[in-house]
Amino acid sequence: MIDRPGIDERSLAAEVAAGWAVDIADLVFMPIGLDGHAWAYRVDTSDGKRYFLKMRRGEFTRAAVLLPGFLRAQGLGQVVAPIDLPDGGVSRGFGDHQLLLYPFHDGGSRWDRGLTDCQWIQYGEFLGRLHAVTPSADIAAVLPVETYRSSAGDRLRTLGGQAAASEALGAFWDRYGAALHRLSKTVDELASRAIRGQNVICHADIHPGNLLADGDGPLYVVDWDAPILAPRERDLMFVFSQDFGDHPINAHRAELFRRGYGPLEPDQTLLSYYRGERHLDDAATFLHSILNTEASPESQANDLHWLTRVAATVADPSYAA
Repeated sequence: MIDRPGIDERSLAAEVAAGWAVDIADLVFMPIGLDGHAWAYRVDTSDGKRYFLKMRRGEFTRAAVLLPGFLRAQGLGQVVAPIDLPDGGVSRGFGDHQLLLYPFHDGGSRWDRGLTDCQWIQYGEFLGRLHAVTPSADIAAVLPVETYRSSAGDRLRTLGGQAAASEALGAFWDRYGAALHRLSKTVDELASRAIRGQNVICHADIHPGNLLADGDGPLYVVDWDAPILAPRERDLMFVFSQDFGDHPINAHRAELFRRGYGPLEPDQTLLSYYRGERHLDDAATFLHSILNTEASPESQANDLHWLTRVAATVADPSYAA
């Protein structure tokens, strides 16, 4: 979220210091991410260490809290997991918000810069290992299971009328509304044809923006907010679509990814369903954010940029969900 939350940041720093027993030298707001209910800070401590703080309005899901640590225990060292509190547990309350503290990894995401050849292999290796993990009974109990019943279409239809009548979105809706409604029907049709594959643990948002690396160094995987038990195509959609990151897959990168992942023949109907559903969900989310009267002009402009990017993709005559 690029708008600062309406909180007392000195109180937030004190809460983090008390909860994780760290001596905070600086708390730096990071205007990143597109989740309207979450905010990020860098925590600098007096002994020179850095941490990444995520604050969410409301509760983190149990899966988001428990799964990363479980995966690290299974040997998936690329997973960035929240740091335990000295008194037990990993999350701490702060008013109407919940806090998680993570290790800070330098280098930033790979969305703009893309992956090196070595990192494409690592990407495949990581997803192959993730999809091979058998969840424990405790983890399986907190992970949602794929139902192929998305709320995105209903949300889009509800927001469409508001968008058409709004000053901020009227012109956008005139241009792209029909294409988004067509996509909604396509997603419903694809869901009806999808062959229910074997469910595995999926990150569910593993695009290059959630892969961190310093130069040609090892990849780290962040943002485990919405994992799910679903067919592996739920994650592979981010790999084999051209829509995520400024340096998407090509024939060479696909060969490198497969070298890491192993034998791979994704189901094309499932890939199309997940691609279309993600675009539909993103469109509905951005519409809601832009129509929020409390959002700053900068936040609305940022969301409109991404909304237009999604809609232009969907409206392209060559688009096939």
